[in-house]
Amino acid sequence: MTRAFAMIMAGGSSESLSVLTEVRAEPAVPIGGKFRLIDFPLSNCVNSDIYNVAVLTQYRPRSLNDHIGIGKPWDLDRASGGVRLLQPYRGGPYGDWQQGNADAVRRNLEFVNQQNEEHVLILASNHIYLMDYRPMLRQHIQTNADLTVAVHRVNLYDTHRYGIVSVAADDRIIDFQEKPQRTRETLASMGIYIFRKEVLIDVLMNNEHVDFGRQVLPAMLEKHHAISAYTFPGYWANVGTVQAYWEANMSLLAENPALDLSDPEWVVHTRSEERAPAKIGPNAQIGGNLLSNGARVDGLVERSVLSPGVYVAEGAIVRDSVLLNNTVIEAGAVVDRCIIDKQVVIEKGAKVGYGDDNSPNKLMPEQINTGLTLVGKGSVIPEDVVIGRNVVVHPFSEATAFGKRKRVASGADVGKSMR
Repeated sequence: MTRAFAMIMAGGSSESLSVLTEVRAEPAVPIGGKFRLIDFPLSNCVNSDIYNVAVLTQYRPRSLNDHIGIGKPWDLDRASGGVRLLQPYRGGPYGDWQQGNADAVRRNLEFVNQQNEEHVLILASNHIYLMDYRPMLRQHIQTNADLTVAVHRVNLYDTHRYGIVSVAADDRIIDFQEKPQRTRETLASMGIYIFRKEVLIDVLMNNEHVDFGRQVLPAMLEKHHAISAYTFPGYWANVGTVQAYWEANMSLLAENPALDLSDPEWVVHTRSEERAPAKIGPNAQIGGNLLSNGARVDGLVERSVLSPGVYVAEGAIVRDSVLLNNTVIEAGAVVDRCIIDKQVVIEKGAKVGYGDDNSPNKLMPEQINTGLTLVGKGSVIPEDVVIGRNVVVHPFSEATAFGKRKRVASGADVGKSMR
């Protein structure tokens, strides 16, 4: 039996993902055609022989709960161990809403105490990567560390997005900076932690820290705990923003993608739908796409990710976009540099992501400013409507949300947020 059990932090609302998380928890966000974000940590666990997994939920958990079910796609439907969904609750010393990832674990310390394993693997659920956790666990045990933090080298210009560590020659972490404006260090915390169980319990019971990166790790450094860094050299992407999400999908379109989702040696498991193979019409034009089972293309599709059930009609054009399940692009419609959620209909002649005006979104200027237009789940874009860049169409917006407008300026919002 492995000496660690896993706890996956899956309660995030992630407003930075805009419409994608207005209707679902962040780990339930679809990616790469047929997958969801939660599939990566779950698959990494079972591929690493970790079959005792807890998923800590909170925000809009229904679709996440439905997706995981009893854990059968990941071989986690087990009488002993397996996957358990830990929901927020009321009552007792720890009952209430979770205020952060460390607070989420604190509110489930009864569960932690009951596990037989000596070590606790803490995982985020908004990252895509293929990682064997066993070498990290071996290093953690061999160095007798209280805490081991997985780190990944990032571009110097991106360090302000991450918690950055400084490491001694023997891999001991000697300093930590949360999202520094200036630093020469480039080792970023991946949000993956292995604690000795008794240390984790002691730390959480004797303080009120709510976040591992911002509070627990710096506090443990101050008290001279033995903290080790494990450097992960493979592909890793934090998809906590709209831009990062789009880039992660686009990276899968490379001829030799850094993340191989078809690797038979490291399978990414998911709850699959039984669908016919993708169908390409006789007049279709396609190039550089990822087409999922059940997708049908009769129009022109370039450099895009099409999820199961997507239909692109003859005469329609889709470029540089991510289209989620069962979306329909009708004849004459144009979709350019967009993220389109599930069950959306783009009616005849509509243009979504149009023009050269790149004005940032008025409500989210820091997050939506690169020309990406987003359409929320279940929306209908009326016939011949023209929508600019950096526009957000909130879920379930229909013709009434547009009124008599035939043109939506760049940076605008349509409909009402569901948060």
